[in-house]
Amino acid sequence: MPPAANLDEADLRAADRLTSIYQQMTRQLGRVIVGQRDVLKQVLIALFCQGHCILEGVPGLAKTLMIASIAQLLSLSFKRIQFTPDLMPSDITGTEILEEEEGTSRRRMKFVKGPIFGNVILGDEINRTPPKTQAALLQAMQEYKVTIAGVDYPLEKPFLVLGTQNPIEQEGTYPLPEAQLDRFMFKVIVDYPSYDEEVEIAETTTAGDPPRLEPVLDQATILEMQRVVRRVLVARTVVGYAVKLARATRPATAEAPDFIKKYLTWGAGPRACQAMLLGAKANAMLDGRVHVSTEDIRQVAKPVLRHRLATSFRAESDGVTADHVVEKLFEVTREPVR
Repeated sequence: MPPAANLDEADLRAADRLTSIYQQMTRQLGRVIVGQRDVLKQVLIALFCQGHCILEGVPGLAKTLMIASIAQLLSLSFKRIQFTPDLMPSDITGTEILEEEEGTSRRRMKFVKGPIFGNVILGDEINRTPPKTQAALLQAMQEYKVTIAGVDYPLEKPFLVLGTQNPIEQEGTYPLPEAQLDRFMFKVIVDYPSYDEEVEIAETTTAGDPPRLEPVLDQATILEMQRVVRRVLVARTVVGYAVKLARATRPATAEAPDFIKKYLTWGAGPRACQAMLLGAKANAMLDGRVHVSTEDIRQVAKPVLRHRLATSFRAESDGVTADHVVEKLFEVTREPVR
């Protein structure tokens, strides 16, 4: 069965449109953000897979501006939450207040929605608040609803949480619990720009007002694209390749190579396999294809796995990161025969 067999003509047209939209977004965002095309692509992959992202980078790399600009291009509601040590869960989800009805003396409890009720949620410095407050995001990210006083309040879709972290300043931070990290589809590294890019940044940001961005995608189209991405079929051998990569990260299993047992204390769970396959489908569609290859799996493997692998003390001593481990896995994991 060919990989596109599950897509009808309307789906194929939607796939072509998605490729065109991605190119438009890249051009539009390039008017505001210099470089960072891989970051944009990974955020869009997460959006079209109904996932969430952590963006990690040093201050001043325009993480917040990029997220706000993406929301503007998508014509979605954008909410920003600044995470601080004194932030409470109700500051995110909302709270009930006692309200008196006009013209009567009757009082009733009214729920006032918090900033979680948006389409694109920026959790700025998400690791600066205690786990109790971080956990306020868990239900929303997994179930797309918030429960207050036994009442469920659904969140409007699409719903995308983008949390930012500063990797160099650890004082006064609270690392996200592993269960919450696993809810994020990708961990995206926002790196320094190249020399030429930094020259362009210095010139364009100090001369005149920033350009106005025009939306290129609406809410209904995003929901349609999310449906089409899931309908893309993947060959069983490619699925097996993704599963082998995830299983090889578990030190206690027979499939784990020696360097995994040496450098990891635990590995990725089944959710990593799901994220790799969904991400590979969206990656292929953004590149104008409706078939998924092992190269698509490799393109998304690092952002999927890097926050799901716990490195050992030996790895830290030897300067081995989760990305190094994934690169080594690519070398030792046999690709399927075509």
